[in-house]
Amino acid sequence: MVRFDSNILLKRECDEKNQSVSNVVYTIKYLPKAGAKVILVSDWNMNNLELQNFLSEVLQIQVVPLHGISFNKLSKMNGLEKENIHLLENLSNIKEEVANCVEFARVLSSGVDIFVNYSFSNSHKVLASTVGVTRFWYACIAGFYFEERLCLLKNLAEASRKPYVAIIGGGNLYDKAASFQFLASRCQWFVFVGMMPFQVMHALGVSVPRNLVDHKAFNEALDTVRLTRDRNMQILYPKDFWCRKKCDPKQLQVFPSHGILDVNKVPVDLGPVSLDEICSMLANCKKIIWIGPVKFADSSKYTNEASKLTRILEQLSQNNCEIAVVGTMASKLVRQEKSSLSLINIVENASVVWEFLKGRKLPGVMGISLYILLGYPFEINWNRIYSDPAQSLVVDIGSGNGLFLLEMARREQDLNFLGLEINEKNGYCIATNATSTFHSIVSSYPGELVLVSIQCPNPDFNKPEHRWRMLQRSLIEAVVDLLAPNGKIFLQSDVEAVAIRMKEQFLTYGKGKLDMEHGQSEWLEENPFGLDQIGKGMF
Repeated sequence: MVRFDSNILLKRECDEKNQSVSNVVYTIKYLPKAGAKVILVSDWNMNNLELQNFLSEVLQIQVVPLHGISFNKLSKMNGLEKENIHLLENLSNIKEEVANCVEFARVLSSGVDIFVNYSFSNSHKVLASTVGVTRFWYACIAGFYFEERLCLLKNLAEASRKPYVAIIGGGNLYDKAASFQFLASRCQWFVFVGMMPFQVMHALGVSVPRNLVDHKAFNEALDTVRLTRDRNMQILYPKDFWCRKKCDPKQLQVFPSHGILDVNKVPVDLGPVSLDEICSMLANCKKIIWIGPVKFADSSKYTNEASKLTRILEQLSQNNCEIAVVGTMASKLVRQEKSSLSLINIVENASVVWEFLKGRKLPGVMGISLYILLGYPFEINWNRIYSDPAQSLVVDIGSGNGLFLLEMARREQDLNFLGLEINEKNGYCIATNATSTFHSIVSSYPGELVLVSIQCPNPDFNKPEHRWRMLQRSLIEAVVDLLAPNGKIFLQSDVEAVAIRMKEQFLTYGKGKLDMEHGQSEWLEENPFGLDQIGKGMF
């Protein structure tokens, strides 16, 4: 199943020169040639038949609709023809998709072995087709475009190239202020454009029209100013604006920022002095992120300062300046400069980037196995966590309340202990989906991995075949790959069938490296560590 991004593949203006489109098309066309039965799933805003014909033309393969998300057809995949690509009905019409309904995700996953996610623009949302389904499939991987976007996000966090400048546009400083802490730790300049500067100017004591000030964002604007001062950063805001008269939108005139208090003067764009000041400052930069529109909500088609800024960035990109442009409007302007496409990184969906900059985990990324290879989003300084990171490591997957881990740590002072738990707790633990991130986290640990414990007291699944979906093959292989030669795996549950199934899965996918310490079928009546936290256990 391929969860594609309608923002990329369904654009009428798409062409094969667009690398994003090319990667999606190539992957979908490759899969049936490689023997896979392919199902496409997404949401879209066009007639279903029109979409079907459009995809058939773009992919040059017949696209056949699958109607109804009872998905009885999906559970009988043998009946699907490999020569065709099958398209599920529009997810935008299904309320269970947005609700991340577990039952809907299970039905959506029926008959599917491998999931390929191309829907990067939805990675900040919790959807059944991008998050819920990942618990049911053997492998969940990212498509090429998804991988490229993740690499770009990771690159935004790197600050090795300086000066690093953030051009921050648009409005709604109240919701976006949380991201400034992240940017301030890496950037030397903040350049505010669009509606954003009026909030910052107000916090700095500069007179601005009252109707342009978002008073609920005043404290956040003050915090932003203090943050930049504490970090010895520079703030650049517009010194002049193109303004129009309320009665005549075509009549434009430039006014200094202190001269727009007249209610009849409506600012619509950066002024030429402001643009020159920004360009002068950018001339020596080595890295730039531009996120958010330059123009205003009440804008004008008669000014083009954003286009001028785009051309300047295009020139800088050819002089070894690393540039990322984020947002629909900014991306559209950059794409008009044909020569810049290969030199400027573009992300159309700004919401995903804002969430990343706020330090939040992206739900649509957490279940994807491929970001194990990227090390996203974990860059762990082991020396800060442990006094001696060379000591052997014990990892507890699914730490719950942490009692087992804490008691083990108290008893065994010559070992280091690490908990992985998908729900955040108020103890020391990495909040993560271990199925996807185990390899990424543990592979960088300098010492040996000597014990991995997985404990499942009573799985919350109604049907027996779904009792232990967390223990997927990808996790087992990651554990076995990193486990020291004399390392052990401890499995524990108060439901015997669950523990037996976990044991069988480890023996099946353990690459021949595992043996039963207490015999091939022995069910231990007591916890071998003397910690009967949740019942019986099994090596």
